[in-house]
Amino acid sequence: MVLQLPIHLVNLTGLLSLLRIVWTILRERDGSMAKKNCMILAIDDDPDVLNTLRIVLEANGYQMVEAYSAEEGLKKYKEKTPDFILVDMMMEAVDAGLNFVREIRLLNNKSPVYMLSSVGDNLNQTASYTELGLDGVLQKPVNSNTLLKIIQAKIKL
Repeated sequence: MVLQLPIHLVNLTGLLSLLRIVWTILRERDGSMAKKNCMILAIDDDPDVLNTLRIVLEANGYQMVEAYSAEEGLKKYKEKTPDFILVDMMMEAVDAGLNFVREIRLLNNKSPVYMLSSVGDNLNQTASYTELGLDGVLQKPVNSNTLLKIIQAKIKL
């Protein structure tokens, strides 16, 4: 199968959308990649981050549900409990991500939760990850290989 792609892509969002389409086509061709029962909830207020995560996750057979705020993420969490959660630390409020984590822990969440952070390892100075209800923190930009290894280790497929 040969895919002819336009050379003149206007911006990163356009490129990410195009890559999503290509990965969808490739994924549909190879049913062995499908991990259809594994759903990942990704919460971030940056559409480019969510698009990038979607491309990486769907290319590797995972389903991704996205939310652009902690409030929207909590709603989607309650609709269907995900197998793995990625949440941005700072969204509409500085502590929105941590508040989301506290809320789902009150709901007895058992899914692994990883915080996405662009502020370095400052969380480590505040408290341990487990005290915050996290399984870990990933520094932005997230290395896709690292992310996939963590997901595979935490989710027993």
